Amino acid sequence: MTPVELSRTVLRAVRCAVDEGELSVAVPVRAVVTPPGPGGCGDYATNIALQLARPAGRPPRQVAEILRPHLSRTDGVAGVEITGPGFLNIHLEAATATVALVREILDGHANGHANGHANGHANGHANGHAIDSGHDSHGSHEGHSSHESQRAPYGHTPTLTGQVVPLRIPYDIRAEVVADSLVRIVATQGGRAEVDHVRAGEAVTLRPVPAPEDPAPLGADAARWALLHPAAHDRPRITADHLAQRESNPLFRVRYAHARARALTRCAARLGFHGEPGDVPGDVPGAEVLVRELAGYPHVLSAAAAQHAPDRLARHLVATADAFLAFQPTVLPLGDEKPSAAHRARLALAEAAGTVLAGGLSLLGISAPDYL
Repeated sequence: MTPVELSRTVLRAVRCAVDEGELSVAVPVRAVVTPPGPGGCGDYATNIALQLARPAGRPPRQVAEILRPHLSRTDGVAGVEITGPGFLNIHLEAATATVALVREILDGHANGHANGHANGHANGHANGHAIDSGHDSHGSHEGHSSHESQRAPYGHTPTLTGQVVPLRIPYDIRAEVVADSLVRIVATQGGRAEVDHVRAGEAVTLRPVPAPEDPAPLGADAARWALLHPAAHDRPRITADHLAQRESNPLFRVRYAHARARALTRCAARLGFHGEPGDVPGDVPGAEVLVRELAGYPHVLSAAAAQHAPDRLARHLVATADAFLAFQPTVLPLGDEKPSAAHRARLALAEAAGTVLAGGLSLLGISAPDYL
């Protein structure tokens, strides 16, 4: 059950309540379904009860109580909880939740790519081959909007729609790179970041600890990672370790995991099968952790935008890569095995992981090569 399908389910619950005389309202044209916000729970949440409270002449929580049993009876829904003033938090059955997550990621990637979003293709990032991607110091990027029929890239939400986020920074290379990434990250939440340089002594809103030396000799990708991966209050390490193709290098693990995800798709094609979202049981090595990391991506993007902290995204990509690398040996058939529905479902999950890794690197201005 995808968010679009769940939105229709919510509207059917409203229609049932109206038909049974429990509510006297016009059934809305659409219902917003999103990952739960702070204080929420479950897989998805909707504010439909708050939306209907005024026309129904009832408190939002009372409307939510009326709608809850109608939602709970839906196939694939494990339970429904009410939080806050009347948010309906929907728990999906494990298999349903995994299928919905993978479809949301892959469908969002397909739609975003068709509409030119930086959604994580190997060369889809904005000017990722320069340490500073060169936006105008007074420039901004508009937040993405999506048509009803076209889903935004996974993790993109409207939480900052209409908001302008001022980034007043000093003349410093690390501040430049952090601000450049934040322009893109804020845009994923519908906001617009405006970057302005200030002179010594003037107030700033973003001042990460400067790099101890020029990171340019590392090359564009490694230099950006060196500046973005540490928290703003930590001094970055400008060393050749960022170039090492070994397990101890977090940047290498993230890019290698992405390349492996792409390689799995190519290998599967040679074996005559493709990914198809399906149930991936939690006892498959690495699957449960990988699903959890992928499901947490939207929250990480939202927090990175709100806290001006691209390092949160960088660290989440490392955790996602590590989970994927533990999972990926289970994807392809072994020996005389024939490709099955289980293999197709695992491949789709692997492809979803590759999409999230590439999209996250794109937001950081770092390339995600298909071959490494």
